Amino acid sequence: MKLNPDCIRDILFAIEERTSMKNLFYLDEDGCHEIFPNYDLDTILYHIRQCDMYGYLYNVSFSMTNSCTVIDLTPKAHEFINNIREDNNWRKTKEVAGKVGSLSLNVLSQIATNIITSLINSYTGLT
Repeated sequence: MKLNPDCIRDILFAIEERTSMKNLFYLDEDGCHEIFPNYDLDTILYHIRQCDMYGYLYNVSFSMTNSCTVIDLTPKAHEFINNIREDNNWRKTKEVAGKVGSLSLNVLSQIATNIITSLINSYTGLT
């Protein structure tokens, strides 16, 4: 399956919104359609696994019944989604990634960081 950056972003935002010290993120077939109407369960579970392997998720468990739980996002994930939270920054990130020919999580994260750094520099007058 090809990595879908928009799916990754949607998953990270959904987990961020639904987790707390008292709540974990749980996903099964019914919840998938409700939370992610644009994706099927297999696609979401695949992308959750990719986020986990990249170090974006804290304590992920998959069951044999096609469900999963996630305790929280890692600091690395929080940094990434804060860099791409604004739609304009996300569009720029994907545009640059397309031009360089890579949509890997590592490349997307680097590009998003560089875009934020450029914005900071433009506001502070630093170069």
